[in-house]
Amino acid sequence: MSFHVGFQPLYDGDSRVLVLGSFPSVKSRAAEFYYGNPQNRFWRTLAEAFGEPIPQTTEQKKRLCIVHGVALWDIVASCEIEGSMDADIRNYRTVDLSQVLERAPIVKILCNGLVAYRLTKRAYDGNVPVVQMPSTSPANVRFQAENWILQLQQGETICPT
Repeated sequence: MSFHVGFQPLYDGDSRVLVLGSFPSVKSRAAEFYYGNPQNRFWRTLAEAFGEPIPQTTEQKKRLCIVHGVALWDIVASCEIEGSMDADIRNYRTVDLSQVLERAPIVKILCNGLVAYRLTKRAYDGNVPVVQMPSTSPANVRFQAENWILQLQQGETICPT
């Protein structure tokens, strides 16, 4: 197994919803940004939630998040992993969520999938609600965007810009 380090968080002082994945996939690591697999539903779902075009470039993806108050990060800071499967994460270290939570008015944390949720619940016991969301991974054959859209839109209306 190879040792890998995750990405830095994407957020600003107006971020209201923190989306936490588990750890970047092989395709995301190659693209050097979150949700780099074109088959992952994350960017399509985010665009639909906010009535925006689907972003194609990393800069467009960053802008979509920042404009709509969405922060991105992964709960695993570093680990040993081959491939992209959450089940293959070994010898991991989690991130310090206070890095974002102390600098942005986050009102809820949306965990992209069960592993992200479980690891977040182990690592964080603060006051911000942690919500398990269906994984946007192409491996999740039962994915439906509606819950994501509702949660993202609620994040916008809780603390409008």
